[in-house]
Amino acid sequence: MTANNVYSIPQRMPKRWLLHGLGLVLGLLALGGCKAGQREAPISVAQDAVKASTNRERARMWMTVGERRFAITLADTDAARVFTAQLPLTLDMFELNGNEKHAELSAALPVDASRPGTIHNGDLMLYGSNTVVVFYETFRSSYSYTRLGRVDDPSSLSQALGKRRARVVFSKD
Repeated sequence: MTANNVYSIPQRMPKRWLLHGLGLVLGLLALGGCKAGQREAPISVAQDAVKASTNRERARMWMTVGERRFAITLADTDAARVFTAQLPLTLDMFELNGNEKHAELSAALPVDASRPGTIHNGDLMLYGSNTVVVFYETFRSSYSYTRLGRVDDPSSLSQALGKRRARVVFSKD
């Protein structure tokens, strides 16, 4: 065997070897996606699960209407964070349109409004920068709102809020 033949590739390489080699190259490219000199930190599934659980716990508040208490999962918005920083908060909420209760806040919250299209029973939203709205019916809307959160189980929300003004207490626990 001469030196020329040491690194030569056979003329007829079987297809399985070509596919194996291609898979190996693609795999190495996928694993080596970091820029030169960068190293990715190892990911711990257990740590991620703990963080997710902690975030869910922090992303919750309560709404009490009379004797009924409702869990609310907060939206990941600046408005929701600023709102919860004000808790506990008692609001006299007024009836509007047979589908919502609303109350004015004393200070404006950050706004990131969008048109949800459909409002759902249990949505907790911010209209403008200082009007908190609890929806107890599902309907279509062209108005823009900033999402604050959502009542986890709104099945008895309409009954609890009633058709007149309602005193609502928002709390962290």
